[in-house]
Amino acid sequence: MAVAKWERAKRALATRLCVRAPRVRAAAAEAEGEGEEGEGRGRSVAASPPAHVASSRRLSRSGSRSSTKICAICLGGMCSGNGQALFTAECSHKFHFHCISSSVRHGNTVCPICRAVWKELPFQGPLPAAAAAAADASLLGTARVNPHPLDDRHQHQRMAVVRRLSRGDSVTRQWQLPIFRTLDGGIFDDDEQLDLHPAEDVVGTQDVDSIVADEMAPASVGITTYAAFPAMEESVMVEEFAVLIHLKAPSSPATVTSRAPIDLVTVLDVSWSMAGTKLALLKRAMSFVIQALGPGDRLSVVTFSSSARRLFPLRKMTESGRQRALQRVSSLVADGGTNIADALRKAARVMEDRRERNPVCSIVLLSDGRDTYTVPVPRGGGRGGDQPDYAVLVPSSLLPGGGSARHVQVHAFGFGADHDSPAMHSIAEMSGGTFSFIDAAGSIQDAFAQCIGGLLSVVAQELRLSVECGDDGVLLTSVRSGGYASHVDGDGRGGFVDVGDLYADEEKDFLVTVRVPAARGVSALITPSCTYRSTATMETVRVGGDTVTVPRTLDAPVGYDGMSPEVERELHRVQATEDMAAARAAAERGDFELAAAILDERRGVLESRADDDPQSVALAAELREMQDRVETRQRYEESGRAYMLAGLSSHSWQRATARGDSTELTSVIHTYQTPFMVDMLQRSQTLQPEVVVAMSRSAPLPAPSLSPPPPPPSQLRRRSVRPAMSFPGRRS
Repeated sequence: MAVAKWERAKRALATRLCVRAPRVRAAAAEAEGEGEEGEGRGRSVAASPPAHVASSRRLSRSGSRSSTKICAICLGGMCSGNGQALFTAECSHKFHFHCISSSVRHGNTVCPICRAVWKELPFQGPLPAAAAAAADASLLGTARVNPHPLDDRHQHQRMAVVRRLSRGDSVTRQWQLPIFRTLDGGIFDDDEQLDLHPAEDVVGTQDVDSIVADEMAPASVGITTYAAFPAMEESVMVEEFAVLIHLKAPSSPATVTSRAPIDLVTVLDVSWSMAGTKLALLKRAMSFVIQALGPGDRLSVVTFSSSARRLFPLRKMTESGRQRALQRVSSLVADGGTNIADALRKAARVMEDRRERNPVCSIVLLSDGRDTYTVPVPRGGGRGGDQPDYAVLVPSSLLPGGGSARHVQVHAFGFGADHDSPAMHSIAEMSGGTFSFIDAAGSIQDAFAQCIGGLLSVVAQELRLSVECGDDGVLLTSVRSGGYASHVDGDGRGGFVDVGDLYADEEKDFLVTVRVPAARGVSALITPSCTYRSTATMETVRVGGDTVTVPRTLDAPVGYDGMSPEVERELHRVQATEDMAAARAAAERGDFELAAAILDERRGVLESRADDDPQSVALAAELREMQDRVETRQRYEESGRAYMLAGLSSHSWQRATARGDSTELTSVIHTYQTPFMVDMLQRSQTLQPEVVVAMSRSAPLPAPSLSPPPPPPSQLRRRSVRPAMSFPGRRS
């Protein structure tokens, strides 16, 4: 009889789940929706039983055990015998053994009832070899498990279930261990419903026409072209004649309600390495993001360590939505490893399964570590320059053309010296997003603010720039588009660039080269045009540009002296970007001297031509910073690699990224920042306390002061006609 009872006890001890509920949509919605406040207080969330059962199982507010002996984790009944193993903690609260052991495996060492920190922990199975070797044998014992009496013949089968923690370790973990987790359903279609415009159902046709006339006529994207030279010799065939096409997005709407709302998923690393100051500053940065979102925007947060979980579904950031989001974010704790792939899969599911969709959507990813669960070991054991296949980290639905109704970009933020910058850069590049490097803890909020400033000001989507050649014999030979996908027709008579989204007041430059035959009179080279969807009207807009013409003369200017300054600056920017990539390749081979020499040579060219050109000055300063960070292997691996990748990401997409002091308003390196980004940075830096500002600048902490921080220089609020996006490159 005792043997039969022991067999039932072993089966109970082997159970791995503390919540027995099918992973279905209803259970997940209830666990994450109605039960999330309970989880935020540190209690286990389980599938809710029927009302008459739940009332009998409810624990008292004082945290004492109810008279019906209920397990506080699974809310199931407890009784000795019948094959049930019970665990009595040192605080005298009792639980099912399989429930508490499963909870401990996830890092929970506090009582879910009274929040007391345990020193004796239940542990299913034998201790891991590493832990057993590290622990003092005298500190191992057995827990107070009382299933049923065991006779002497079965004493040897008793499990070692206790691991004692030192006092310091217990106190430290009290603030770092995760709360009990909710279940994630198989389908994430529980996003909060979007508001419909009531006016749509009550206005007549004439009223709609007046609305269209008065409110739905925003400015369009502007197209400007610059020919490399003002004229060409009539008797000469030019193999590569450069033409610069400049795009300028319209300004942002004046009010929050008139801009395009966003569906945003933030994917946050809460592994052990984020504990302490890092996590505190991340919470503060997320608080800023939540406060910056409007009532029409929706936010979902996915956190990850050894595994990923959705903190809450896509929820509108109304006043109540903000408060609930802030409460959930403030409850985050650090634990476990780093599983980026699982987090991105969960974030992709949030975007894929949503029932309704805001016009703009994006994913923001932050991590300070390396994915140790998914990235395969490089071929050759990591030697010979082999790189891991980072494509396995990115779900196919996040890739351009991956099957989603609208492409979702991932903007990645690498935090600190230990993050995997090639992996984070690859994730961003493959999804069409940007990569930023946060090398100072106090810069997290500014980096997020700059990114959010762009995402909250999208005015054009799915923009495609088309180029058509003019006169017969004029052929399109190349399109320099950076990271944007481009195409040249087989017959050379046209091509296009897929730009995608444009932020308000954002500018893009694209160099094209054409083959121009000998001719007399005037040669018509190209005619640019673009099509896009306006986020203000959700209508497709087509904008035509002027045809680029060049007169043919007997004599024409040659050399850089006669070249258009706009084309020359862009040529220098393109060449500088290519030199950055070449220097990084040299550094990856271990040739740091060559890497520094490449950057130094390009910087010298820019400084000799800078004069009063702020764009050239900024680019030269960035090259100098890269040169300093690539001089030695230690410097390069600590920050040089990540800094260079963030710079390459910025110039490849012609979009602002965070690196070094680029988010400080007094910095020279503030390339591609839009006015809305600058406004967001001003708000962020005004709100940040002095201690955070000091940390971001790696300076000694200042004495406390009650006076507000001084406002940034007024001249930095608005940029020149050609912002820091137009930098010199090289001549084809």
